[in-house]
Amino acid sequence: MFLKLTTNITILTLFLLCFGACKKDDVTVFEDNTIPDYDEVPTILVQNYVNRLFIDLIGREPVDLEMDAEVAFLEENDLSSASRAELVDKLMFDETFVEGDSSYNFAYYQRIYDGAKARMIDGASEGIILEDYTIAFNQAIADSMNGNFTAYEINKTRYERLQLIMDSKEDLRLGDITIDEMFRRLINNSIYDEINMNTFNFVNASFDDLFYRFPTQEEFDNAFQIIELNQAGNLFGQVAQNKAEYLTILTTTPEYFEGMIQWAYLSLLSREPSPNEVFNLIGQFQIDLNYPSVQKSILISDEYAGFN
Repeated sequence: MFLKLTTNITILTLFLLCFGACKKDDVTVFEDNTIPDYDEVPTILVQNYVNRLFIDLIGREPVDLEMDAEVAFLEENDLSSASRAELVDKLMFDETFVEGDSSYNFAYYQRIYDGAKARMIDGASEGIILEDYTIAFNQAIADSMNGNFTAYEINKTRYERLQLIMDSKEDLRLGDITIDEMFRRLINNSIYDEINMNTFNFVNASFDDLFYRFPTQEEFDNAFQIIELNQAGNLFGQVAQNKAEYLTILTTTPEYFEGMIQWAYLSLLSREPSPNEVFNLIGQFQIDLNYPSVQKSILISDEYAGFN
């Protein structure tokens, strides 16, 4: 999906229209554009909003003390966008110790990690990942002892990539990686390969998982050549010759960023974003790779809050 803004009205046309039709004393009245009266929002809706934020951001409902405090805070601030943003930031980034969560910040990144695993590797548990890691690690040791260094390198690469998956949550939380790297790690590993066996399925799955569409025939042919034969191929105007380079292209193309915005809307509002909503977010997201900011734009909206 590529966004393209066009206009048939030139600056000269606008000037002429305004010169002929506009008067100094004209007043433009916009119908049905009243500012919401948040004083009329019942407390039960505010409670629902707080409850929903806690579940979506840290994976649990608020306890009574949390509920009372956050509802009071929002109502004292007239349910303003600024107060909603402050609460969202608190649930995303506050590192104060919270029993059962370690901190809101820790729980929030756990939530992102779990959601990304569900999207890419069918929600494979840490136990499954660790089991696959242990098998590859032990096999690598055996290969080394037996002098089978080709097999050793294969198994070493396998367990190292699984380790990168398990490290990605904390690496993302600490800012050592960006979310595109987390998704590369979630695709480039033995578990993803087992789910999507052979290159044919891998190429189709990687497009569908990241872009919510399958590749065109030309895209598929080039991707297959890159991954199966390690031959140079062109995708989205860039050249790749192996799986790692292929994944770098996929996670830096505009369609990847659109896919991430789509994921946020589907996760939080159970609907796809409009072209205008994508346009409003994609420019900044491509620059800063700040997925929490994408989420926050949705989470402070009246639509999400249920205040409209």
